[in-house]
Amino acid sequence: MTKCADREIKGYLAAHSIPNIFYVLRKEYSQEERRKFIKNLCEIFQVSDLNAEKIISAIDNKQFLDFEDCLQEECAVAETVDYIVTRNLADYKMSRLKVIEPDEFVKLL
Repeated sequence: MTKCADREIKGYLAAHSIPNIFYVLRKEYSQEERRKFIKNLCEIFQVSDLNAEKIISAIDNKQFLDFEDCLQEECAVAETVDYIVTRNLADYKMSRLKVIEPDEFVKLL
Protein backbone atom coordinates (compact mmCIF):
# COMPACT_ATOMS: atom_id res chain seq x y z
CA MET A 1 0.00 0.00 0.00
CA THR A 2 2.87 2.33 0.77
CA LYS A 3 4.35 1.84 -2.70
CA CYS A 4 0.95 2.72 -4.21
CA ALA A 5 0.54 5.73 -1.92
CA ASP A 6 4.02 6.92 -2.91
CA ARG A 7 3.10 6.40 -6.59
CA GLU A 8 5.98 3.99 -7.09
CA ILE A 9 3.58 1.36 -8.42
CA LYS A 10 -0.04 1.35 -9.53
CA GLY A 11 -2.49 -0.72 -7.56
CA TYR A 12 -6.10 -1.44 -8.47
CA LEU A 13 -9.24 -2.35 -6.58
CA ALA A 14 -12.29 -3.72 -8.30
CA ALA A 15 -15.22 -1.39 -7.66
CA HIS A 16 -17.38 -4.16 -6.22
CA SER A 17 -14.74 -4.78 -3.53
CA ILE A 18 -15.38 -1.39 -1.94
CA PRO A 19 -18.77 -2.18 -0.38
CA ASN A 20 -17.44 -5.59 0.71
CA ILE A 21 -14.53 -3.93 2.53
CA PHE A 22 -16.90 -1.41 4.09
CA TYR A 23 -19.15 -4.24 5.30
CA VAL A 24 -16.33 -6.42 6.67
CA LEU A 25 -14.92 -3.53 8.70
CA ARG A 26 -18.26 -2.81 10.40
CA LYS A 27 -17.54 -4.92 13.49
CA GLU A 28 -14.31 -3.13 14.34
CA TYR A 29 -14.82 0.41 13.07
CA SER A 30 -17.45 3.13 13.21
CA GLN A 31 -19.28 4.32 10.13
CA GLU A 32 -17.17 7.48 10.07
CA GLU A 33 -13.90 5.52 10.39
CA ARG A 34 -14.92 3.17 7.59
CA ARG A 35 -15.85 6.08 5.32
CA LYS A 36 -12.47 7.67 5.92
CA PHE A 37 -10.69 4.36 5.27
CA ILE A 38 -12.54 3.79 1.99
CA LYS A 39 -11.84 7.34 0.89
CA ASN A 40 -8.14 6.81 1.60
CA LEU A 41 -8.16 3.56 -0.37
CA CYS A 42 -9.65 5.40 -3.34
CA GLU A 43 -6.87 7.97 -3.14
CA ILE A 44 -4.17 5.28 -2.98
CA PHE A 45 -5.53 2.79 -5.53
CA GLN A 46 -7.07 3.12 -8.95
CA VAL A 47 -10.63 1.76 -8.95
CA SER A 48 -11.58 -0.50 -11.81
CA ASP A 49 -15.20 0.06 -12.73
CA LEU A 50 -17.72 -2.70 -13.01
CA ASN A 51 -19.86 -2.58 -16.12
CA ALA A 52 -22.23 -4.78 -18.11
CA GLU A 53 -19.45 -6.03 -20.38
CA LYS A 54 -17.37 -7.31 -17.45
CA ILE A 55 -20.42 -8.82 -15.74
CA ILE A 56 -21.52 -10.67 -18.89
CA SER A 57 -17.98 -11.87 -19.52
CA ALA A 58 -17.81 -13.19 -15.95
CA ILE A 59 -21.19 -14.90 -16.31
CA ASP A 60 -20.04 -16.57 -19.53
CA ASN A 61 -16.71 -17.65 -18.02
CA LYS A 62 -17.21 -21.24 -16.89
CA GLN A 63 -13.59 -21.56 -15.68
CA PHE A 64 -14.38 -19.86 -12.37
CA LEU A 65 -16.67 -21.41 -9.78
CA ASP A 66 -16.87 -18.20 -7.72
CA PHE A 67 -18.60 -15.35 -9.54
CA GLU A 68 -17.00 -12.64 -7.41
CA ASP A 69 -13.52 -14.01 -8.08
CA CYS A 70 -14.33 -14.03 -11.77
CA LEU A 71 -15.38 -10.38 -11.57
CA GLN A 72 -12.06 -9.60 -9.88
CA GLU A 73 -10.25 -11.28 -12.74
CA GLU A 74 -12.31 -9.42 -15.36
CA CYS A 75 -11.38 -6.11 -13.75
CA ALA A 76 -7.72 -7.10 -13.56
CA VAL A 77 -7.65 -8.15 -17.21
CA ALA A 78 -9.33 -4.90 -18.27
CA GLU A 79 -6.68 -2.89 -16.40
CA THR A 80 -3.86 -5.05 -17.85
CA VAL A 81 -2.29 -5.56 -14.44
CA ASP A 82 0.81 -7.68 -13.94
CA TYR A 83 -0.55 -9.67 -10.99
CA ILE A 84 -3.65 -10.48 -9.03
CA VAL A 85 -2.58 -10.39 -5.39
CA THR A 86 -4.71 -12.60 -3.16
CA ARG A 87 -4.53 -15.15 -0.37
CA ASN A 88 -7.10 -17.18 -2.31
CA LEU A 89 -4.87 -18.77 -4.97
CA ALA A 90 -7.00 -21.90 -5.30
CA ASP A 91 -9.94 -20.04 -6.84
CA TYR A 92 -7.73 -18.42 -9.48
CA LYS A 93 -6.22 -21.57 -11.00
CA MET A 94 -7.73 -20.73 -14.38
CA SER A 95 -6.84 -17.03 -14.32
CA ARG A 96 -5.48 -15.45 -17.48
CA LEU A 97 -3.11 -13.45 -15.26
CA LYS A 98 -0.36 -14.40 -12.85
CA VAL A 99 -1.80 -14.78 -9.35
CA ILE A 100 0.42 -14.43 -6.30
CA GLU A 101 0.11 -14.19 -2.53
CA PRO A 102 0.77 -10.88 -0.76
CA ASP A 103 4.06 -12.13 0.75
CA GLU A 104 5.36 -13.12 -2.68
CA PHE A 105 4.35 -9.73 -4.09
CA VAL A 106 6.18 -7.90 -1.31
CA LYS A 107 9.33 -9.89 -2.10
CA LEU A 108 9.07 -8.80 -5.75
CA LEU A 109 9.08 -5.18 -4.67
